Amino acid sequence: MDRSTNPPPNDLIRLDVNFPIWDRFFMVAPLVVIGTREPDGGYDLAPKHMVTPLGWDNYFGFVCTPEHSTYQNIRRDEVFTVSFPSADAVVLASLAASPRCGDDSKPAMAALPRIAATMIDGEFLKQSTLFFECELDRIVDDFGVNSLIAGRIIAAMVDPAAKRAMDVADQEVIDASPLLAYVTPGRYATIDRSHAFPFPEGFQKTKDARS
Repeated sequence: MDRSTNPPPNDLIRLDVNFPIWDRFFMVAPLVVIGTREPDGGYDLAPKHMVTPLGWDNYFGFVCTPEHSTYQNIRRDEVFTVSFPSADAVVLASLAASPRCGDDSKPAMAALPRIAATMIDGEFLKQSTLFFECELDRIVDDFGVNSLIAGRIIAAMVDPAAKRAMDVADQEVIDASPLLAYVTPGRYATIDRSHAFPFPEGFQKTKDARS
């Protein structure tokens, strides 16, 4: 250890990493709804929060388990949709998590307003602000019982109120289209206020998000 580095404070609590640690504290994550096609030709929507862009290019990934229909549908069809629900659509996102019946049907799907994808065979949750259509790039298994599903975004749409623009202040965009966040474990939040990050002088981003 560098002698100039201070040791950890004595009041920090060490967590037992022999067990999953994720329910011992709160973390903020995006909340999305993943859309896939079922074996019978119907469609499924399922909420996920372990999600992230994969680098600066148009790749998107999320964590799933091989036991879920979402995983099996994507492995078979090699496509999926991603809907980012609007801040007032948390109940709809919750309905998408409804359990299946004994015949593997999901009656809650009938209550979800949906729109069709444009380039793949899929559907979105209508009450959303951002929509991705993805082709499967790869699946990485064996993160314990989970897998990382990585897709390449081949089409994307955004609600006009949620689109950044050079002549509109970023806070005005967030005022017009607040963000829905999942606060794991088991909570959610609406983000309607933000502040510019204090980047150091000379810092350069790889790509400008406004292009």
